[in-house]
Amino acid sequence: MQMLKFVASRLLQGLALVLAVVVLNFMLVHAAPGDPVETIAGASGGMDEKLQAELRAQYGLDRPLPVQLGIYLSKVVQGDLGYSYFFNLPVSSLIGERVPATLALVLTAVLAAFLIGTTLGVLSSRRPNGWLSQTINVLSLVGFAAPVFWLGMLLVILLASVFPVFPVSGMRDIASDGRGMADVLDVLYHLVLPAFTLGLVYLAQYSRLSRAAMLDVLGADYIRTARAKGLNERTVFYKHALRNAVLPVVTILGLQFGNVLAGAIVVETVFNWPGLGRLAYESVLRRDYPTILGVLLFSSVVVVVMNQLTDLCYRVIDPRISAT
Repeated sequence: MQMLKFVASRLLQGLALVLAVVVLNFMLVHAAPGDPVETIAGASGGMDEKLQAELRAQYGLDRPLPVQLGIYLSKVVQGDLGYSYFFNLPVSSLIGERVPATLALVLTAVLAAFLIGTTLGVLSSRRPNGWLSQTINVLSLVGFAAPVFWLGMLLVILLASVFPVFPVSGMRDIASDGRGMADVLDVLYHLVLPAFTLGLVYLAQYSRLSRAAMLDVLGADYIRTARAKGLNERTVFYKHALRNAVLPVVTILGLQFGNVLAGAIVVETVFNWPGLGRLAYESVLRRDYPTILGVLLFSSVVVVVMNQLTDLCYRVIDPRISAT
């Protein structure tokens, strides 16, 4: 019963937060410089004022901003995200087509960064002054300091041009038929460079954070008590220390999911990955308000859900939180 109350309260908080984010996104997007109709007119080679006025009336851009906001919110509640000004397709279908690519990229990068980074941090904490720990620290600093766009371009030059090991762009080979295990392997092959680029910064963060958390936990009183009881070092290290040391890493993992989605925009642009980040980039250039708002709404929902799941994971990992 206590867990159900917790989930219900978190659900209500999440819905309220999403609503606030939708309103804020709408106001910020419409306050940004640029006019969608003028952008469409420029792309089509020119348009007279009468036709521009008709387009504004068709898109509802001639109405006061509060009225536009009310109409948009009423449609969002019904699951209607509107039509794209540029693609002339439902925004929901555009997002649905791009979601699998973005989820494949983001989840691969996050999971790889979490598992590898935490493992490296835990290994380096066993001998804090050893050569392995120092090497991991140096590599973590380099990975943390490297900008995502610079790292992406460097990898494109190094591993796709100088040493043509991986494909330079896209999600599939041109000759792929999109079916069978061969297609899965082809997508994974194209996924290596984008996922590595996106995940390296977070891998470095998780490595340093898990190392610091393990060193802090290993100095706690209950760890000394466990050793005094005669438990072997392996049990103390992995069963007692690791479970508590991983809590800060789980917290950062959930809270940084929004940053990962933001970083995906840069990575998808560099590697021409057909995901939501690429769609958002193209929509911003074309002042495609409905598509921009749809991508922002989807990203907001994902971030809120991840934060709620992080809280639930906290309660599962730490019994002290579950008891409150």
